[in-house]
Amino acid sequence: MNISQFALACQVSTDTVRYYEKQGIIKAPARQENGYRRYSQVDIELLRFVRGAQALGFSLAEIQAILPRLAQGQFGRADIEQQLLTKMAQIDAHMRQLRTLKKELQATFTSLTCEPEQAVNTRQSTATPTGSGAAEALTRKAFGKAAGRSN
Repeated sequence: MNISQFALACQVSTDTVRYYEKQGIIKAPARQENGYRRYSQVDIELLRFVRGAQALGFSLAEIQAILPRLAQGQFGRADIEQQLLTKMAQIDAHMRQLRTLKKELQATFTSLTCEPEQAVNTRQSTATPTGSGAAEALTRKAFGKAAGRSN
């Protein structure tokens, strides 16, 4: 099957297929005489695995680390359980950070003293740090370690 048929079978766009190939998530397939890519049922199963893992919250880097062992038949139930437990622990930690951040947002909202229609400047609208580190931790996670530095 060609790339359009493959993408349709996997319910992704052709751009997504090309991106996964470029990132090494899926191998570039054999080419037909006319230069078109030729995909197989095995390719469909692999891409469906990747999309399913993404739907469970796994990053492409995490998935890419699993794929070689999966392809070699060296990824068993114990490995799957460990991956799932690790992902659940990460989600629990993220939820704790988000709950703390929500409390900080609520505290900032409660501490607003200006009238709703009044314009404010950056000095007036900067939240007072609560010391919990939730906002900083989420900022670092979302924007990388450099986000926490000041210039």
